Amino acid sequence: MTDYQRVAQAITFLEANFQEQPSLEEIAAQVHLSPFHFQRLFTSFAGVSPKKFLQYLSLNFAKNLLANPRLPLTEVAYYTGLSGSSRLHDLFIHIEAMTPGEYRQGGIDLTIKYHFADSLLGKVLLASTDKGLCSVEFVQGNEKEALIEIQQKWQNARWIEIATEFHHQALEHLWPGASSAGKLRLHLKGTPFQIKVWEALLRIPESEVRTYGDIANEIQQPAAMRAVGTAIGNNPTAFLIPCHRVIRKNGDLGGYHWGLNRKKLLLGLETIEKEVVDISE
Repeated sequence: MTDYQRVAQAITFLEANFQEQPSLEEIAAQVHLSPFHFQRLFTSFAGVSPKKFLQYLSLNFAKNLLANPRLPLTEVAYYTGLSGSSRLHDLFIHIEAMTPGEYRQGGIDLTIKYHFADSLLGKVLLASTDKGLCSVEFVQGNEKEALIEIQQKWQNARWIEIATEFHHQALEHLWPGASSAGKLRLHLKGTPFQIKVWEALLRIPESEVRTYGDIANEIQQPAAMRAVGTAIGNNPTAFLIPCHRVIRKNGDLGGYHWGLNRKKLLLGLETIEKEVVDISE
């Protein structure tokens, strides 16, 4: 059996038995490896540990159960295979940074202000709470579809179409000279791992690039390059968290959620700005 087949078999086992919350030893036994060697093998292929993968499976199952408002949290925990509602609470706090109750409410009592605006790189949809920007996306299709897509993340929030100072500040960061536009406040919704990746992206200087491996090393998880790529793809604030500055190891630009042409233009704008600054100095 190859290493790939062992990992695939382990994933199949986890998907079928996650409600039993199997231990690392039990999972490793399924592919005839010691827990130590299995942990290293699984993490190198999947980008996350077996325990973390099990948590994601449990979380997704619990989310589906929480869609039923009549189902008590104790029963959600029971059907998910957790020992009690406190473990369900810990699971959501650790991965979603919110309680099960807050997830079920989906942003109730939260007001989000949104605004469509034209930019150098096309139409942009900006959304913010009182705490800061929560979403900045280039509009790929029509405005209605773009709005529906971001509303799915905050289903019970109250949405108001109005421009805010946060929106104006975000747009300033797309123009040459954006480095002097001032700091932005972000109100992000992500897992602890995603937040770590996004923070690493913010530390990449303008006009410079990093590889997925560089980011994985910076967050001290060198085997998690695939998970890093997923976190980068889930960046909720387009150019503000500069996922366009990440390329493949061979120098190719790789993918970009809002199109490779925009990625090239963003990198080009930053290079031009740096050259202008160098000349003026």
